[in-house]
Amino acid sequence: MDTVTETKPSAVLNELPVEEQKDSIVAVDFKMVTFALAGKDYAIDIMKVKEIAKAGNFTYVPNTVPFVLGVYNLRGEIIPIVDLRRFFNIEVPEYSKSTLESMLIVTVEDQLFGVVVDAIDKVIGIQKSTIQPPHPLFGDINIKYISGVAESNDRLYVLLDVDRIFGVRGPVRMEEENQTSVTTSEPQHTMPEKKEVSTTRVAEPARENITNIDYTFIRDSLQKLKSFYVSPVNEAWVKRRFEEWAASKGGNNVQLLEPQDADSFLSSFYSSQTGVFWSKEYAESVFKSLPDNSAKQITVWNPGCGKGYESYSLACVLKKRYPNARVKIYAQDVDLLNISNAPLLQIPAEVAGGWYKSFVVQSVSGGYTFASEIKDMILFEYHDCIHANTMPVVDIIFARDLLSFVAPSVQATLLGDFDEKLKGNGVVFVGENETLAHIHDWSEKMINSIVVYTKG
Repeated sequence: MDTVTETKPSAVLNELPVEEQKDSIVAVDFKMVTFALAGKDYAIDIMKVKEIAKAGNFTYVPNTVPFVLGVYNLRGEIIPIVDLRRFFNIEVPEYSKSTLESMLIVTVEDQLFGVVVDAIDKVIGIQKSTIQPPHPLFGDINIKYISGVAESNDRLYVLLDVDRIFGVRGPVRMEEENQTSVTTSEPQHTMPEKKEVSTTRVAEPARENITNIDYTFIRDSLQKLKSFYVSPVNEAWVKRRFEEWAASKGGNNVQLLEPQDADSFLSSFYSSQTGVFWSKEYAESVFKSLPDNSAKQITVWNPGCGKGYESYSLACVLKKRYPNARVKIYAQDVDLLNISNAPLLQIPAEVAGGWYKSFVVQSVSGGYTFASEIKDMILFEYHDCIHANTMPVVDIIFARDLLSFVAPSVQATLLGDFDEKLKGNGVVFVGENETLAHIHDWSEKMINSIVVYTKG
């Protein structure tokens, strides 16, 4: 990989005209790196930018989303390269390996990414108080990715929010906005309105009344703090958990006031082996729960795939279960950070030596990664799962813990897509604390502690 120049933003600032630097010294409390996209001016908070570079000849990674150009060796560290123009559906000239791209090296959750733009301009210092709220008229991109608009020297800059672009948030894998759509990966930080609830326990009727109020508050707080929606899919678990929660608090202070409280409440909700490589025992349970299928092509839908641990583990199980079939997994998530990193997922040595052994290879550097036969099974997509119109019919839907994080109206749409896309002999996996048993046309079956659902 060829790097032509690597210049730290501070060096760019020193090259500004003297007049502009003098202006920037007066009451400057915010600096931004400015750049061009499709002839328009944009900017990113300089605190998110590690350095800038011009580079090309990126190493292609198969089965990644179109806006991921590949990976790049930044002084020994392999980082993903995201083309911001393609991400925003801006027309881009045909790419060739000899093309030198203008690139911002940004930091997102302690990880480095290369962000390709048309041209990098300069560093500008402004007063933070002069940044105006975003407006849909500014830029050609979704307003949810814009943190504000700033003016400097008669030029208007659209300030992008890198964290929102890369979907930085808590443990929730799918987000919902305005309670009707999950088309955004924007985190929810709205604090719930605090309700004045008496904690005096004087008589049984009063206790029952307060308990009902507390439960209602728990429901509302889970939605506001973590976009977790209580519905028939998970209500049985929520009620059981509420009883445990209230008992552990001694009947007092059961309210969820901060995201950490909601995390604690939901700590036992998530399915086994979430966010980790599967154990041999769990993999065998999933293996036994898969139906017989002699088809030559088996298609799997894995919405809310997260960092990819689940997708790769599932791919290995499917390869073992259907050795003669061509398996394709559509692994989708609205978290750009996860989707960009998933194809590069490394395997710890202790995991590579376990039941995964026949599915991994060792690189020249000594690290472990999945063999091409496993990687080729998975197509990682930056995609909102409720827009399933492009999905083919599928044999298996693996959607653990997903339904609880979409609004009930959206949930109904998603379940309709499950019904439409699933073949007659197909199966659906949902979270261990979720159920479809109450929903018309879905039948529940338990196989070796794993619950699967089939049509009718």
